[in-house]
Amino acid sequence: MEFLKEFRNPELARKALEAIRRLSTGPVRLMEVCGTHTTAISRSGLRELLPETLTLLSGPGCPVCVTPTSLIDVAIEFVKKKQGVLATFGDLIRVPGSESSLESEIASGADVRIVYSVLDALELARKDPATPVIFFAVGFETTSPSIACAVDDAASQGIDNFFVIPAHKIIPPAMEALLASGEVRVDGFICPGHVSTIIGSGPYEFIPERYRIPCVIAGFEPFDVLQAIIMILEQIASKKPRVEIEYARLVKARGNPKALDKLFQVFEPEDSDWRGLGTIPKSGLRLREPYRRFDAIAHFGLTLKPAREPEHCRCGEVLRGLVTPYECRLFGSACMPAHPVGACMVSSEGTCAAYFKYSRRSRR
Repeated sequence: MEFLKEFRNPELARKALEAIRRLSTGPVRLMEVCGTHTTAISRSGLRELLPETLTLLSGPGCPVCVTPTSLIDVAIEFVKKKQGVLATFGDLIRVPGSESSLESEIASGADVRIVYSVLDALELARKDPATPVIFFAVGFETTSPSIACAVDDAASQGIDNFFVIPAHKIIPPAMEALLASGEVRVDGFICPGHVSTIIGSGPYEFIPERYRIPCVIAGFEPFDVLQAIIMILEQIASKKPRVEIEYARLVKARGNPKALDKLFQVFEPEDSDWRGLGTIPKSGLRLREPYRRFDAIAHFGLTLKPAREPEHCRCGEVLRGLVTPYECRLFGSACMPAHPVGACMVSSEGTCAAYFKYSRRSRR
């Protein structure tokens, strides 16, 4: 019980754990589909605190992790040509491509800029109109509205040297793909809080309606996760699966309509490739026709090719909840944060990175 010190109110956490033990009458497998939840669970030692009958699985909740190698290769193809600047978030530069990484290309003289916001990339383009600036647009519904705003600003301000590699993903179709595959048994979903501030609770309704599986949108304090587990177990006990919001201090049922309006003004859904999950219908975003000129892949004639995945890397299976990082032969030996083999070891939201950093606390 030493991990209770990770909670702001250890006594309240203790009572929540007692409630979970009372409700845990048989084996239950819950999946979180947010990398921030994965990190919070690992950091707080939650797996050690929960009864052994309750298993927490990590799903495809890390946007850097699910970005396919083919798109990493496209970004590398651009920087090798030295035709302009590639702007990206820091995690992406270390994700291995088929033959190289953006980090390796920087060492070879490529102009790759690490930015903290898409607005930084837009400002780079504004300040130097003669130099093309590509923003590698990776993320879920949380970040895609800001990318949409930046593209719309570029259009309205006549910034013609700004482009994006559209690599955004939509979470609910990936959850459906996991369930439809039948590969892994999931008895309940801990749904992502950040994503749900944008999309609300409605997009998850198909899960209890079609698959009879409970869903609870949770916040990111360890106690939020405990409370979400209690709510899921209560749904299982009552045999009345539904979508509930534990993270009510921020998430509303209808989400953020203004953000969604801007998102779908600029982007439209398309079939998209996910690392480990393959092509999932309507799970990605492409620029609508009025904004298509900002698509870097089309503008620069970049090519999406079949990618070579690292031998023995089980990142794809980890993202599907089929194995834990401990079941990969590379974990903690050939593959570590200092020299990652797979994308799941790179991002701070990656399951392998979280397990590695906090492995002293949990072996489950």
